[in-house]
Amino acid sequence: MITKEIVMDKLRGVMDPELHINIVDLGLIYNVVIEKNEITVTMTLTTPGCPLAPVIDKLIKKALGELKADSVTVQLVWEPAWSVRRMSEEGKLQLGMV
Repeated sequence: MITKEIVMDKLRGVMDPELHINIVDLGLIYNVVIEKNEITVTMTLTTPGCPLAPVIDKLIKKALGELKADSVTVQLVWEPAWSVRRMSEEGKLQLGMV
């Protein structure tokens, strides 16, 4: 059975290609919904128009593909806008912000 905790654990293995911090600690993941073995990840990026959006999408789908879900959908949203406040303490430590 796929749970939100399992999905979040897999997402912690997905690194932002520029910052080299996982997308969970970076605060990019807004929500995860699992319904009927289908996973939907709602997320944002640090900036609109980020050229790495397709790369991050592929990395997420590759990581979650290990869970054998029927489908993985990544919904990119811009509201609320990302800010440093969304980062975990671990993410801030990795960037030397704490």
